[in-house]
Amino acid sequence: MVKKEVAVGIDIGGTNTVFGFVDIKGNILGKGRISTTHYDEIEVFIAALYEKIVIASQKIGNDIEVIGFGIGAPMGNINKGTIEHAAGLPWKGIVPLSDVFNRHTNLPVIVTNDANAAAVGEMVYGGAKKMKNFVVITLGTGLGSGFVVDGKLVYGNDGFAGEIGHTAIRPGTSNRDCGCGRKGCLETYVSATGLKRTLLKIMADSIEPSELRKYSFEELDAEIIHEAAKRGDHIAKKAFLHTGMMLGFKLADVVAHTNPEAIFLFGGLALARDLIFKPAKEYMEKYLLNIYKGKVKLLPSELSTHNAAVLGASSLAWSLKEL
Repeated sequence: MVKKEVAVGIDIGGTNTVFGFVDIKGNILGKGRISTTHYDEIEVFIAALYEKIVIASQKIGNDIEVIGFGIGAPMGNINKGTIEHAAGLPWKGIVPLSDVFNRHTNLPVIVTNDANAAAVGEMVYGGAKKMKNFVVITLGTGLGSGFVVDGKLVYGNDGFAGEIGHTAIRPGTSNRDCGCGRKGCLETYVSATGLKRTLLKIMADSIEPSELRKYSFEELDAEIIHEAAKRGDHIAKKAFLHTGMMLGFKLADVVAHTNPEAIFLFGGLALARDLIFKPAKEYMEKYLLNIYKGKVKLLPSELSTHNAAVLGASSLAWSLKEL
């Protein structure tokens, strides 16, 4: 019997890591997840992740053959197979991800930035299929970004091009600490964590009633704030408005840098749709140079939140096979 070839796509997020077995057509034949935050040592994390992958493959059956592993991770370096100084992960400094992973397998392992993986997923399987110039912004625990220019992912000299989450939104005026060690990064405002920080700041400066005042920072998450906003909670709506404004302001700069046809928003925070898209679009248009006004589409990802980065990461492994 001829076995079906699959690539394993892995998306390492700040909270959870998800993986899937993906065939050449983009069908996910099986998937699983593991907590990222429960593991302080990368060796222990990879061992636990690989064990989960093996168990999941056994559930699929004996008719698949894994051809390689593609991994998307914050600050993933495709040139070196490392994660380098990722703000939102438990492992600090330079993490030799592919080297550690290769202790468990002889198959090819390729690592890239998680947002780059999502951009590949959008280009191969999603709304950017016919586009050569677009940007994907991932809005999760942190903020990532992947840039495609003239049909090619932009990696830059060291493999870290396009980290807009760690560009300053208010140079010299913002005191919000970022996990990268700097202050005032866009990620501290435009992310699930940034939304919570904004909400708590608004509540601290106001006596306006809100159903969210009963929650602690640890209890709050973007989904709770989203649901409250949908029910009309004014403070929750203000938090989304502020977040969208900050995003739109920065997207105007993004357009000036790369002149994209479209910008896709992907991730949990993007599921709030109009609460985030409407102010982001309004403020992007407000600050755009006139030659760009009305030309750039701001779109939701056409891939599911959990599948886009997995599909994109898996396509990295398929590209290795084609070489």
